[in-house]
Amino acid sequence: MADLSVNFCGVKFKNPLVLASGILGITASSWRNVVRHGAGGITTKSLWLHEHKGHRNPVIIANEHYMLNAVGVPDAGVNKAREEIGKFLAFRTGAPLIANIIADTVHNFGETAAEIAKIKPDILEVNISCPNVEDEFGKPFACVAADAARVTKEVKSRLKKMRFKIPVIIKLSPNVENIVEIARAVVNAGADGLTVMNSVGPGMAINIETRTPILKNKVGGLTGPALKPLAVKFIYDIHHALPKTPIIGIGGVLTGADAIELMMAGATLVGIGTGIYYRGIGIFKKITDEMQTWCKANHVKRLSDLIGTVS
Repeated sequence: MADLSVNFCGVKFKNPLVLASGILGITASSWRNVVRHGAGGITTKSLWLHEHKGHRNPVIIANEHYMLNAVGVPDAGVNKAREEIGKFLAFRTGAPLIANIIADTVHNFGETAAEIAKIKPDILEVNISCPNVEDEFGKPFACVAADAARVTKEVKSRLKKMRFKIPVIIKLSPNVENIVEIARAVVNAGADGLTVMNSVGPGMAINIETRTPILKNKVGGLTGPALKPLAVKFIYDIHHALPKTPIIGIGGVLTGADAIELMMAGATLVGIGTGIYYRGIGIFKKITDEMQTWCKANHVKRLSDLIGTVS
């Protein structure tokens, strides 16, 4: 059997598959269930400092090619996060927890990071790139290098003052002219790693019988199988520009071959999100089995040896 374990920012994962943010990531019990089904780690849904309502239904549409999501990042706030994360960490599943945070201002990113850090997650993921809350907050911070760097500096500064040594990774947006420029800006500002990438768009789907948008919000972030070629390209570009920066690769992963492709492009961890819709919660075990089969056929003893091997 090949060794599927990887080390990300000093944190060991038994396999590279992590639950992506916003998918089954609401309660400690749901996270434990994901781990029981084979995930190497989990990422929480995006956590706000205070309660955030999100959008009204319908918020999701999916077909065999893609999914549109306009959930609008609902959350009960830090107090509920403290309760659920505390329960998960107390259970000692052996799977690292990545706490994803979101905010409306640079200051509130720092405030939220400080509050969540007190719960001692293994890694902090900073979501500066959600594409379907622009009606509330304007363009995401991830769209401008200077803004992305300001958020990164604020979060790192707050954690340093509190003497927390939690790795900080920044979740990037594909909806930019030059994603490498944004990646370099946040790494120079102190980011320990990157998540590549958030959803594309926003996009829209129309009911041609009623002549109205299907989603109540009209638009939503595009995810699913159609995104994989973009994810591979962006991961490849960023890895070659910043080869020492660890990456969580996300986008259209359904199979073991997909996961290996993202790792060859430069990802250390691989996020699984809409793949759960297509293959069920058992997708984590299915993909690890498929990776084992590939490794055996190709005489690969350690999956980590494949990271960034495409020239």
